[in-house]
Amino acid sequence: MNQYNFLKKNIKMRHLILSTMAFLIVNFFSFSQNLSPYIKVSETSKSIQEVTKDVIQTLKDNDFTVLGSYNPSNKSSLAVVAFTRNDLKNTVVKVADRGALAAVMKVGLVEKNGKVIISYTNPDYLLRAYLPKNYNTFKSTFTAFSDDLKTALSSLGNDFSPFGGSVQADKLASYHYKIMMPYFSDPVELNEFSSFEEGLKTITKNLENKKGSTLMVYKLVYNNSKVAVFGVGLQSKEDGESYFLPKIGEDHVAALPYEIILQGNKATMLHGKYRIALSWPELTMGTFMKIMSTPGDIEDTLEALCK
Repeated sequence: MNQYNFLKKNIKMRHLILSTMAFLIVNFFSFSQNLSPYIKVSETSKSIQEVTKDVIQTLKDNDFTVLGSYNPSNKSSLAVVAFTRNDLKNTVVKVADRGALAAVMKVGLVEKNGKVIISYTNPDYLLRAYLPKNYNTFKSTFTAFSDDLKTALSSLGNDFSPFGGSVQADKLASYHYKIMMPYFSDPVELNEFSSFEEGLKTITKNLENKKGSTLMVYKLVYNNSKVAVFGVGLQSKEDGESYFLPKIGEDHVAALPYEIILQGNKATMLHGKYRIALSWPELTMGTFMKIMSTPGDIEDTLEALCK
C-alpha cells in the first residue's frame, strides 16, 4: 500500500511538473511572439488595374468601407486601397491619444516581373503600436476584424505569409527605432486652429488644391468627436514618395499614404523617425541615413497643408 501511494504521488508530481513546463513554454512564446507589419495574400498575373478593382469590390462585398485609392510615387506599378469597417472605426476613436489613426488599414499592390503582389497591413501589428494602452481592452473587436479581413481576402489568394521585418508583440506598445528616437507618444504638432471646423476646412481646401504636390487619398471625419484623419499622398518628385520609397523598399507600399490627424483644434502627425521605422522595421541605419532629410520634408509638407 505504501509503495502504491508512493507511485501515485510520483505520477502526480510528474504530471504537475510537465503541466508547469507546458504553461511556461506557451506563455514564453506568446509573450515573445514576433509580428510583421504586412501580410502577403498572393501573386497574380492580372493587371494592377484589374486587381485594384477586385480588391475594392471584395472589400465592399464583405462590409468593409473603401475610403480611397491611389498610385504612390505616381507609378502605375504601385497602388494602395485604404479601407475601414464600422466596428474598428467606432472603437479606436474612443482612445483620446490619436486612436483614430488606427481606423484605416490598407491593401498594397506591387507589379513586378509580370506579377502583381497583393498584401495588406497587419491589423494586429498596427493596433498594438497605435493603441499602446488600450489594445487589450478592445482585443475581441480587433481579433474579429482581423479574422474577417483574412476571410474576405482569401478570395484573392491563400498565401497569408507575414513579411517586412518583425517586432516582438509586447514591444510594439513602446516601439522606437533606436535610443533617443521618437515614440508614438512624441507627435509633431502641425498647427492649432481656432476650432475643429476651421482646421477641417483649411486642411481639406489645401488638399483639394493639391498644395505642395499632395493628394487627398482619403478623409475620415468623426463630426461628433471632432476628429478627422487625412491620408496624404506625397507626390513631389524632389522629396516625396518617388524620392524615398525606392530607397527603403516599395514592397512596403501598404504603409502609405502618410496621415494628418485633427483632434479638436490641433493638427498633428506621427514623427517621421517613428512612422517610417515602424513601417520598415528591418531598415538598417545605413539605409535610414539615405533618407535622412525625409522626416523633415514630410513635416514641412504636412505643416503647409495646415496653414
